Amino acid sequence: MRPGTPLPTIRVRPIPDICPPVIDTRTALLQDTALLQELSPFIQGTLAISFCDPDCSTAPGTFSSDLPEPTAWVTHMAQALIEVMSGARPAPQVIRWTTPEVYSVVARRNAASRRRTTQARRAIVRRVRICEPARGVVEACAVVVDNGRVRAIAMRLNAVDRRWVVSQLQVG
Repeated sequence: MRPGTPLPTIRVRPIPDICPPVIDTRTALLQDTALLQELSPFIQGTLAISFCDPDCSTAPGTFSSDLPEPTAWVTHMAQALIEVMSGARPAPQVIRWTTPEVYSVVARRNAASRRRTTQARRAIVRRVRICEPARGVVEACAVVVDNGRVRAIAMRLNAVDRRWVVSQLQVG
């Protein structure tokens, strides 16, 4: 550049978000456009506040549309549970999303896996299938590749305070 030439102005532009949006399979099945407009396309995290009386385990009036999309949630939860059980993730990270019985089993397997000295490869969730037998209940299974082995995870989710909680877990 020649002396006395003004410097070009620098413009900062935001990086565009290239991630595809999460598609809620329940809204794709709805035919009524009025219902589609009422449902929010975004699912936000939940606060640790209970809006029901202390005796109830499921908030009254909890509908499937009030809960996170189950297929995506099960995928992330299966990944997290396998990582906890293999020792790659600390057990307290899943305490909010599991019942005390399920958490004790997961934490016990986490403690046992930490005693092993071999490094495990990261687990990958290959496929997830869900079934909603009743309002506020989801039964799901996931196929996971864990350290070179193909494994199955079956779990039952219950709706509690507008979030899913793993109430039963079976790892094969």
